[in-house]
Amino acid sequence: MTGSRSRLKLKLQILCGDAIAMGPGKADLLEAIAAEGSISGAGRKLGMSYRRAWQLVDLMNRCWSAPLVETSPGSARGSGAWLTADGKDVLTTYRTLQDALETRAGGPELAMLQTKLRPRALRSQAERLGEAGEE
Repeated sequence: MTGSRSRLKLKLQILCGDAIAMGPGKADLLEAIAAEGSISGAGRKLGMSYRRAWQLVDLMNRCWSAPLVETSPGSARGSGAWLTADGKDVLTTYRTLQDALETRAGGPELAMLQTKLRPRALRSQAERLGEAGEE
């Protein structure tokens, strides 16, 4: 939407009680785990600590009916982390839903909202009073 008066920011979140079971950041983390083969590598790729990445993985694994990520400190499969079949399904379905939402949101409803939206917010009363006091 470059060049338009306003921007639309959509943030699709799937909730599990009060917890966010899936959102854009968690989807990015799953993609990074698939690419890097480890939680620590995924965290580095996304600029987050291993601890934070692990907490997000743990939360996702607790929210869904089956784990999205499996890990192994060392076995026949090797060390690291990978997406389970359910993890791949959830990620693919989430990204498909996200794409559909973004495509649909660019329609006539957005155009109508843009006709009513100011280019920028008006100054607050406090800002206006502060300027008057500086004179």
